[in-house]
Amino acid sequence: MPSALPLADPAPADGLLPAAAGDGATERAFGVYLHVPFCRVRCGYCDFNTYTSDELRGAKRSDYAGQAVAEVAFAAEALARSGVPARPASTVFFGGGTPTLLPVADLALMLDAVRRHHGLVPGAEVTVEANPDSVDAGSLAALAAAGVTRVSFGMQSAVPHVLATLERTHDPERIPLVVAWARDAGLQVSLDLIYGTPGESLDDWRRSLDFVLAQRPDHVSAYALIVEDGTKLARQIRSGAVAMPDDDLQADMYELADRTLESAGYSWYEVSNWARADATGGPDPRHRSRHNAAYWTGEDWWGIGPGAHSHVGGVRWWNAKHPAAYAERIGRGESPAVGREVLTPATRQLERVLLETRVREGMPTAALAPEARTAVAGLIADGLVEPGPALRGRVVLTLRGRLLADDVVRRLT
Repeated sequence: MPSALPLADPAPADGLLPAAAGDGATERAFGVYLHVPFCRVRCGYCDFNTYTSDELRGAKRSDYAGQAVAEVAFAAEALARSGVPARPASTVFFGGGTPTLLPVADLALMLDAVRRHHGLVPGAEVTVEANPDSVDAGSLAALAAAGVTRVSFGMQSAVPHVLATLERTHDPERIPLVVAWARDAGLQVSLDLIYGTPGESLDDWRRSLDFVLAQRPDHVSAYALIVEDGTKLARQIRSGAVAMPDDDLQADMYELADRTLESAGYSWYEVSNWARADATGGPDPRHRSRHNAAYWTGEDWWGIGPGAHSHVGGVRWWNAKHPAAYAERIGRGESPAVGREVLTPATRQLERVLLETRVREGMPTAALAPEARTAVAGLIADGLVEPGPALRGRVVLTLRGRLLADDVVRRLT
C-alpha cells in the first residue's frame, strides 16, 4: 500500500490559509495538480497513492470527476477568502495512478472546472500522464480537443524482461503507435523511463535509450529505481527473490543516458529530465515540463484529489489518502486536507537548496547562507560544481555533481 502521510498539524475544515500565504503571490506562478488515484494493476515497485478496483472499498471511480470538480471550486473560494490574489493557472497536470483510465469526458470536466473557477493563462501547459495501453488514437485526439497540450507516457523500458520485473503490462512495441497518435493529435510527447531494475544490464538500458530516441519525443525523464518500504519489490528483495539495485551500475546508467541523449540533441534541465535542445544547444523552454519546474522553484500549486499535496506561500498541506475518506469530506463541503505545516525559514532554505541545485540554471550563490558559500570552493575542487557559473554567482552541478547531488546539498546547508 502507499506510504504514510507525514505528521503535522491538523488542517482546518474551512481550508483557509494564514494571511502571510498571500504575500508576494502575484510574483509566483499558480498551478493545479489533479490526482487520479486509479490503476488497473499495482506495479510491484510503486508506492504512489493509487488503488485498483479491489482496493476502493466504498468509493466509485464513476463518482470521482464530480468530487474533483467540487474541490477545484472549493480551492478557488478558499484562496479568495484567505486573501490570496486570484491567479489563472499557468499549468495543469493530471497525474496518478493512470488518469486515462477515466473517460476523456471526465478529464475534460475536471479541466473545465479549473478553467471556470481559476482561469488558464494563454498558452497554459496541460499535461496528462498515460500508460501506453490505456489510450488510442481517438482518446488522444479527444484529449487534445478538450485542451490538453502534452502527454507523458510511462514507458519505463523497451526490454520485455525488465517490464516483467516492474510488472508493467504494456507491450513496448505499442510505444511507436501511441507516440504517432499523440503527434497526429497535436500533442507534445514525453517518455518516462526507469533504470536500475534488478536484472537490467547496461546493454538493456542502452536498448531502451535507443528505442526512445527512435521515437524523437519532445522530452525524456529517466529516474533511478528506488526500492520503497512496503512495496512488493521490497519484500522480494528482502526474501532474496530478486537482487537489490546496484548503485554503481545505476551511476553508469545515468552517465550513459546523459551522454546518449546529449549526443542526440537533448539537453538536461533537471537532474532526471532532458528536453529537446534549442539553437544554442540548451534545453528548449517550449519542451520542458513547466509544471514540474514550478515544484523545483517554489511556486504555488493546489493539489486536487486523494493524497494530493499543495503549497501556497510557504504553507503545505495534504489530503486524505483513501478515495472513500476523500469523498466523505468533499461530500460534507469541507476541505479534504488532513494535515498542514507552515514552513519555517530554515525549512524553506533547505528545500530551496535541495531543489534549485538540481536544475540547470542552478542556485544563486548569494542566496546561500554565509557559511555555506565558503563550501563552494571545495565543491569546485571536488569536481561537483561548475567553476565558470560559480565565478558568475551561480551553483551549477557538473555531471559528477548530479550523481552526488545529495552530498552537494549536505555541504551547502
